[in-house]
Amino acid sequence: MRLSERVRVAFTDRVGGCSDGAYGSRNLGGAVGDDPGAVRKNREETARGFGVAAERVVYMRQVHSAEVRYVSEPFGEDPPGIDAVYTSEAGLALCVLVADCAPVLIADPVAGLIGAAHSGRAGTAAGVVPALVGAMAGEGADPGHMIALIGPSACGLCYEVSAELRDDVAAVLPEAFSTTRQGTPALDVRAGIVAQLERAGVGDIRHDDRCTIEDPDLYSYRRDHVTGRFAGYIWLDA
Repeated sequence: MRLSERVRVAFTDRVGGCSDGAYGSRNLGGAVGDDPGAVRKNREETARGFGVAAERVVYMRQVHSAEVRYVSEPFGEDPPGIDAVYTSEAGLALCVLVADCAPVLIADPVAGLIGAAHSGRAGTAAGVVPALVGAMAGEGADPGHMIALIGPSACGLCYEVSAELRDDVAAVLPEAFSTTRQGTPALDVRAGIVAQLERAGVGDIRHDDRCTIEDPDLYSYRRDHVTGRFAGYIWLDA
């Protein structure tokens, strides 16, 4: 999929890899208990399928923070604990690993800047997406030119939480307040991210609004507990 002439994005699913059991079959997460060799092969073949060099994919050690960093190359075997990255380097793919949290991909095609954020409950409440928008703006991007794509995540009708947790998040981000189909307290992380993007001045907001809990082709930690990770990728063509 293209967000613009040069900006390409993709979301994977759990189909088409070599992982077994609970991780079957295209698990891209390296810290969930899967065989490292299978994960490495899945990552290499996925990148190759997108026409991206496997050694040019940036992975983060995601810690549910609002930390953002500019990258010009992958971190290697010991990535820092951050939850958003951005770059202007062509051919460098930014990767977000998820299994209920929202992968958020952002581009300013005019400035030639792209970014990716891992925005779950904690990261959304902490403001990782507006932090990414702000960091990109600090390097010359214009929120008015940005395109944001929010990927599959746990939806507001399925993401059940305690009433106390819902109130804590809603105190910071009222738009995230939700209720499940059963009438129990829930969070709508997607709605919260949309509100943050709009307040940051991003007008072009797009969605892959599949619910990870409902879609068996996607990994979901809340549904399965022991499971893999699918990914959102964004990169600039050379």
